[in-house]
Amino acid sequence: MALPWYRVHTVVLNDPGRLIAVHIMHTGLVAGWAGSMALYELAIFDPSDPVLNPMWRQGMFVMPFMTRLGITDSWGGWSITGESVSNPGIWSFEGVALSHIILSGMCFLAALWHWVYWDLELFRDPRTGEPALDLPKIFGIHLLLSGILCFGFGAFHVTGFFGPGIWVSDAFGITGKVQPVAPAWGADGFNPFNPGGIASHHIAAGILGILAGIFHLNVRPPQRLYRALRMGNIETVLSSSISAVFFAAFVTSGTMWYGAAATPIELFGPTRYQWDSGYFQQEIERQVEASVSEGLSESQAWSRIPDKLAFYDYIGNNPAKGGLFRAGAMDKGDGIAEAWLGHPIFRDKEGRELTVRRMPAFFETFPVILVDKDGIIRADIPFRRAESKYSIEQVGVTVDFYGGKLNGQTFKDAPTVKKFARKAQLGEVFEFDRTSLESDGVFRSSPRGWYTYGHANFALLFFFGHLWHGGRTIFRDVFTGIGAEVTEQVEFGVFQKLGDKSTKKQGAV
Repeated sequence: MALPWYRVHTVVLNDPGRLIAVHIMHTGLVAGWAGSMALYELAIFDPSDPVLNPMWRQGMFVMPFMTRLGITDSWGGWSITGESVSNPGIWSFEGVALSHIILSGMCFLAALWHWVYWDLELFRDPRTGEPALDLPKIFGIHLLLSGILCFGFGAFHVTGFFGPGIWVSDAFGITGKVQPVAPAWGADGFNPFNPGGIASHHIAAGILGILAGIFHLNVRPPQRLYRALRMGNIETVLSSSISAVFFAAFVTSGTMWYGAAATPIELFGPTRYQWDSGYFQQEIERQVEASVSEGLSESQAWSRIPDKLAFYDYIGNNPAKGGLFRAGAMDKGDGIAEAWLGHPIFRDKEGRELTVRRMPAFFETFPVILVDKDGIIRADIPFRRAESKYSIEQVGVTVDFYGGKLNGQTFKDAPTVKKFARKAQLGEVFEFDRTSLESDGVFRSSPRGWYTYGHANFALLFFFGHLWHGGRTIFRDVFTGIGAEVTEQVEFGVFQKLGDKSTKKQGAV
């Protein structure tokens, strides 16, 4: 006996098993790309200086995501944090890369098998015996599986119950390490910078996905909804799948660009807004003031500032400074950072302490201006020297260094003072090796900038793709010229004589 329509809704395809083969092939391609990219990055990665030459300065794109999920060690005997390791185990950088490549090969084999043996009982309509896919049931299966995966990640991997945890750091990206994270179930769980929200949101979303998957496996869609949403059309699946992807891409673009607990600055570099708001500069000044209040000298106070924190307060690490179409890692621009020279403090001949005005994010050049504590311009490097009133020479500016490589040194000659004034425009002063990589002096963007740019573009592309395919499937009858006036002619009961418009039946009063 044939099943009623609401028990099984299917889309008829000649060989639906091959659709599965194509999906498996795509999965294999992604896994193969990820594994190959990871091996390439490991081949060119220099782990010798995790403070001044971290992975994001070297242009690593895949490695930060591996580290974020708990991978920190290499079979080469090094760790991302700088220590030596003797037994990293299977889940090292190389182990993860190879596992993806093995998974890719298995997916290719599975795709070939499904392409050849597509005619399975699974893909047959039990009513007619024709090849078909039960799309609402497939949706329920995928929703259930993704819910289980989401719940498992939050409840086991992130919490450390059965897994390493995730990368967690302090607000200024100094003390980061992989550690278990307890779920945050209160309002603070909605703080994007609270790692506890990652665990709780995955657990909650996973439970919701599991329940929704069970619901869709057991409850068939109503006839009107089935027809209104064109659930029997495979293009509906494409359209709705694309919507999930573009939504995720928009969200992840925002959390990457503006920063979040899921995109720590130790792995992806600082955000643009941390430079714009003087985020690290204020923390450095706070720490110095705290040290001075404890009775330390200025030199001692600045010497206590970690090189890592000082390096964040450098405009070359701003993802908005580098042009996206300047290929290469940040090190290809300004060079490989070798040492923090220290914090320069400028003074005029009257003893006033002067500060160099910093370059805004979207400027390539900026006038060198030195202002006092009241914001009054006291010195500059003039554009027209003949009309100069505040030149370094005229004002008698000197520079003293506190902390870093030049700690305690004073420079009084104008050319040297000007050199450091220009460097102070860019934040803290560092020494760079520009010969090893033939760096050209033109800033590059960090992986944070590349990721945001790429995913925002993909999101827009997929958004318009969703509208296109959604429109095609919902208005398919309009686009093909088959409207209600055509279907009426062949619909039983509309006319007394089938197809004869002059014999249209009257509706019941």
